[in-house]
Amino acid sequence: MKVLHINCNYLTTVLHQTMIEHLNDEGVESVIFAPTYDASRATITPHSNVIVSECFKKWDRVWFDYKQKKIFSAINKSVEAKDFDCIHAYTLYTDGNSARKLSKKYGKPYVVAVRDTDVNFFFKLMPHLRSRGVKIMLDAARVFFLSTTYRDFVIEKYVPEDKREEILKKSLIMPNGIDDFWFNNVYAQRDTDKSIRSFDEKKIRIVFAGRINNNKNPLTTLKAIDILESKGYQCSFTVVGGFEDQSLKDDLLGDKRVTYVAKCPKEELVNYYRQSDMFVMPSHQETFGLVYAEAMSQGLPVLYTKGQGFDGQFADGEIGYAIDSHSPEDIAAKIILVTENYKKLSERCTEAFKKFNWHGIVHKYSELYTEIKKESEA
Repeated sequence: MKVLHINCNYLTTVLHQTMIEHLNDEGVESVIFAPTYDASRATITPHSNVIVSECFKKWDRVWFDYKQKKIFSAINKSVEAKDFDCIHAYTLYTDGNSARKLSKKYGKPYVVAVRDTDVNFFFKLMPHLRSRGVKIMLDAARVFFLSTTYRDFVIEKYVPEDKREEILKKSLIMPNGIDDFWFNNVYAQRDTDKSIRSFDEKKIRIVFAGRINNNKNPLTTLKAIDILESKGYQCSFTVVGGFEDQSLKDDLLGDKRVTYVAKCPKEELVNYYRQSDMFVMPSHQETFGLVYAEAMSQGLPVLYTKGQGFDGQFADGEIGYAIDSHSPEDIAAKIILVTENYKKLSERCTEAFKKFNWHGIVHKYSELYTEIKKESEA
């Protein structure tokens, strides 16, 4: 099985490289085409099967079709698309548009994923391109969504009613996986009774990890802590990560309840999870949120944003609660709800997070590629 992966985000996260490594273990031969305007932005060292192409300029993004013409031309110069069994596009618009054109030219099937940028930028802000997104989904062999929440939102809001069933039938929920480290270091022995005794004393330890910016919304968590303190609680808030919005720095570092830890490797991050009671991240927009799953591996109940990528991975109240990212009152109420149901939430987390194991996820991808190849040859 030979798959061409078109992935405009490949260089800026270890996520996709990890996926490709696991696909290799499944016997899938992968070639990755990574279009970019600046290869120096890479946060990974690409393997030899990655074609990095600086095929467009930063401001080309303003003109979608102009940028797409450049990407499509670069793909054709770099690979023989006709030699692949399947094409995998990692975003609906930037990658999916090229995959659709390659499919029409060479008769090769493609699969496509719908991500945050597709939903919150292209569909939402570029109405003249909405029909294009629908066409890309209609012509794809399969359409991948990270959660049922995103799937239902996109299909109900942006797909014409007479096309919904056709797209829904080929849609699959395919979550991201997390690093094997978290499976090798599960904290199933968390002392939940210790946390419960601390809650009885109205003491709560909250943790957040990730990029620190306005979208991740840590100041609303602080406002929720204000509400909790008005009810007699003592809260500590550990914030781990690098600042992307400097305006947040003074507000967070100047608050005595906040313990700030600079971005650190997972071998250190795991200790901050183990020293906390729950994970809270009220992002305004979130395709998935790997850190929720990582925190769950350490027995931490999680509070995640209602209507965003992680919402729908589990039933509300199974491993945590969905929250309104704009409402500190709702966040405060859900934090208290976690304390009231702590033992069962924590114990469920260390089992439920196993759905994010790359081994099982890529095995499903491998089966789908084979299935799609057979369909195209029938």
